[in-house]
Amino acid sequence: MATQVPAVQAAQLPSSNRLATQAIGRLRSKLWWIVGIVGAAALVGYFAPSYLFGPIVPVSAVTRQDIVQTVVASGQVQTPFRISVSSQITGSVVDVPAAEGQQVKAGELLIQLSYDEAQAAVGLAEGSAAQARAKLNQLTGVAARSAAETLRQARATALNARKTYERAATLRNKGFGTMPVLDQARQALDVAESQVSAAEVQAATNKPGGADYLVAETQLAQAEASLQSARVRQTYTAIRAPRDGLLIAVSVQKGDVVQPGKTLMSLSPAGETQLLVRIDEQNLSLLHIGEPATASADAFPKRTFPAVVTYITPAIDPVRGSVDVKLTVANPPDYLRQDMTVSIEIEVARHTNAIVVANTTLHDLRSAKPWVSVVADGKAQHRDVTIGAVGDTTVEILTGLTVGDQVVAGPAVLTDGQRVRMSGG
Repeated sequence: MATQVPAVQAAQLPSSNRLATQAIGRLRSKLWWIVGIVGAAALVGYFAPSYLFGPIVPVSAVTRQDIVQTVVASGQVQTPFRISVSSQITGSVVDVPAAEGQQVKAGELLIQLSYDEAQAAVGLAEGSAAQARAKLNQLTGVAARSAAETLRQARATALNARKTYERAATLRNKGFGTMPVLDQARQALDVAESQVSAAEVQAATNKPGGADYLVAETQLAQAEASLQSARVRQTYTAIRAPRDGLLIAVSVQKGDVVQPGKTLMSLSPAGETQLLVRIDEQNLSLLHIGEPATASADAFPKRTFPAVVTYITPAIDPVRGSVDVKLTVANPPDYLRQDMTVSIEIEVARHTNAIVVANTTLHDLRSAKPWVSVVADGKAQHRDVTIGAVGDTTVEILTGLTVGDQVVAGPAVLTDGQRVRMSGG
């Protein structure tokens, strides 16, 4: 018996292994079933509430509060206009006493040109004017008296010649005179009368209104006009500030030869300061003259100053799709500079105690029919609204909502009547 036991056990070992393998297989199968059931239960537990009660959505309550709508843009500092300083004559620059960035007063010397040639022209014109004036004085003085004396003498000579002629004619008629004597007397009378006529003409031309007088008067007027022109051109050698202001650009230096019309300096006149901004034409309906604004220079972003809309251009830039708007700064800060970049926030609407909702709740905000999804009785409701002012984070609701309504926030679009659950509810 002792020698047979191992043989029996050896014969039974393969059967035991098979039984163990089968038991392990059945156990694994049960475990997979259990895992599957647990996973299915988890999935049902996760999706069943959403399927039965709807998704969880964030909501925002409709409230009452003040709202301010603004239009934000950037632009540059400008004066209403700028003055280009240039020379009116060709000349050499001998001095530039003004510098870029300098505040100047009206009449202050900016550029000095060489004035020797202009001074010589004035002297020449003064001599011509003096000569013309002397000639006119001569006509009304010595020449006039001389012409009057000549006329008096001619008339006396003519009177004597007439008397001589009359005596000769009387003697000839009585038979005492001869015809040659009468002819000689007649010739003397004709000459004397001719001299009277010439003397009368000469005297008349020397009087005011006469031909010689008018010629001399015209020559004097031309000489005086030339003198005035020369003096004006002499003033052109000193280029002065046309009005108070700030020199924002200087492009000339001592020794330059300047030509008429070339800009040598740019002057920003003192006075009103404006901000020029370009605003998207979509905001044109919101802009009105007199609207207040807050501005800040990009170089000093923490310092702000007030401005007011004073001009809206009637034309639209077709390339940029923008409209130019000018704002006036009544009391500009001392750090503002020409062409400085500024950021501007124009207040286009301010309403107190308005019905508002978060702007993340609005759909189709820019369209003609904006709408929201309102949660009521556990369901989403599509509701059209009419909006008013649009703030940074809130929107004014004119119609469609009441205070306390719960509006779905976020980009999700829900079906009208769909079950939903509010977050936290």
